[in-house]
Order: sequence, then structure tokens, then C-alpha cells
Amino acid sequence: MSIIYPEIPTEATIGVTAPSSGLHRMNYDLLELAIYQMEEKGYRVKVGDTCWMQYKARSASAEIRALELNTMLQDDSIHFIFPPWGGELLIEILDLIEFEKIKPKWVIGYSDISLLLLAITLKTGIATAHGPSLIELRGEDIDPTTAMWERVLRTEPGEEVIQHPSEKYQLEWRNNSGSSSIFHLTENTKWKTISNSPMFVKGRLLGGCIDVIQHLIGTPYGNVPNFQNVHLQNEPIIWYFDNCTMNLTSLRRTLVQMRLAGWFENCSAIIFGRNPVTEPIDDYQETDVYMELAEELSIPVGYDIDCGHMPPQITFVNGAYAEVRIYNTAGMITQKFI
Repeated sequence: MSIIYPEIPTEATIGVTAPSSGLHRMNYDLLELAIYQMEEKGYRVKVGDTCWMQYKARSASAEIRALELNTMLQDDSIHFIFPPWGGELLIEILDLIEFEKIKPKWVIGYSDISLLLLAITLKTGIATAHGPSLIELRGEDIDPTTAMWERVLRTEPGEEVIQHPSEKYQLEWRNNSGSSSIFHLTENTKWKTISNSPMFVKGRLLGGCIDVIQHLIGTPYGNVPNFQNVHLQNEPIIWYFDNCTMNLTSLRRTLVQMRLAGWFENCSAIIFGRNPVTEPIDDYQETDVYMELAEELSIPVGYDIDCGHMPPQITFVNGAYAEVRIYNTAGMITQKFI
């Protein structure tokens, strides 16, 4: 078996459902603007009821969320699924998803949505896309890094797509009133390696928001060794991680658990997105976490990559063959749909 790459027709329909969090009434305009921008690009948009619901940290009950998601995953008239944004409790619906009935189609998002993305790829071999949320595309002006989501999803099987580091990134979220751009990109981007030497690695991409994907460990939805054997024919993995809220010792504990669970067997490299939680704990620094991991696994480790909650972000495809290059002043990620 190999990786299945969904294809998007010229005239495509987007399914919008909220398997994690929906929107409170005061935020409806955010989704309405995003839908408008998608329609302006020529997409048809089908919006599920869960998007307009939010109560007690989730859009609806697990049963309702799973039913709407399953319906869209099995609907041939919907060509890819774009949740409005992340949330907190997507994990509640995992055992209600009908993985064996999923029709190959793109699912894209990040944060809590990355739990769904990784589970789908590990269970089915269908590629999924870790990239911007739909609501982040509501602006009139989209930066070049974020805008690559569409080029990536429209890459044909057998072809490749190249992405480069952003010029600048967003340090903190601010009110964007009066701006046609959603992000406020003010800080210079620089991809780094823990060894301070160039990195060039090859492998199959897997990853997501480490806060949530860690909870797949030990479940039927997180069997990385089986996926690597069945779908990758034991090719090496390049892991990419976004950290949203974990402090440094929590991050360290999680990485050790992943190693003990076999997630890092036959791993060629690990790359981390920009970390918004860098406060040292008893002199334990962010770079200490990465250095210890590199030494334990004897692999290159990169960090401050365009990935996650400090936008903009590269669109990473779970399951895709990738070549990652990080130089002193530049970098690139090539993804091949093979």
C-alpha cells in the first residue's frame, strides 16, 4: 500500500464543518467573510450546522459532530473539507469516525484539527494537509506563505511543490480592525538548526500540534509503526511539530513518551515550529529540549520553522515525500506526491 493523494477538480466544492469548535454568534462575521472569499475564488461552499454552534468548549455533542463530519467525508459532491478553526475537544469524536468509509479528499487545518488529520492518514493512508484554518483566509490580502495552501492541495499525484520560509512572522495576535490582512507580520523569519550547521534531510512527513496529537499514543488511531510498515514500506519519517501551550518540561515529557512509543523509529529529522511558550523552567531552555532530542536520536533537529500558532505557516502534507533544507540564511521544503 502507498499514500493516497486526493485530487481537486477545477470546479470544486468545500465542505465546512466544525469537528472541534464552532462559532459564537458574535463571531459569525468571521466565517461569513471567509466563505465570501472562497466563493470569490470560484469555489462552491457547503456549510454544516455545527459551524454556527458553540457550547461548553465544543460546537455540539460528539455524536452530532461525528455525524456531520462522516457525512461530508463520504459525500462525493464535496471535494475537500475546511473546518473554520481549531478548538479543544476533537478527540471526543475519534471513535465515532467511520474511517473505512472515507472517500479520498483533502482535509486541511491545524491546532486541534491536526489530531483528525494525523488519525486519518495513519488509519487510511490518505494524505491530509496541515495548513491555515478557513477563518484565517477571510482577508482581502493573503501573504505568499499562507496563500500556498491552494497550490499545495492542487499538486497532482507524481508532481512536486516547493515552499520557502516566510519573510516575516507574527509575534502576537492583535485586533486587525481597519486592515485588509489578517496577520500582522513584523518579525524577521529565520529557520534554525540546533547544530547551527546546514540541514538536508529526506523522508515522509508526519506531524501536527503536539499538544493534541500526543493523545493518539497508545490508541488505535496512533499506530505509527504499523503505518510506516504498511503505507511507507519503512521509509524514514520527518516529524514536524507545532507547540501551542506546552511549557518546556511538558514538551520534553511528551517527546520522551513519543520515543518510548516507537514514534521516532526510523526517523530522519524533526522540525519544530516557532514556539510561543519559551519561558525557562529552572534554567531549562527551549534549545535544551531540542539539543537533548537530537543527541538521543542522533538526528538533525530544526526549529523556528513556519508552522503553527505564530503565523504564517507552510502547508505540510502528512504522508508526502519531502526534502527539507535549512541553510544559514535560507531554506526550502519540497514535497513530492509519490
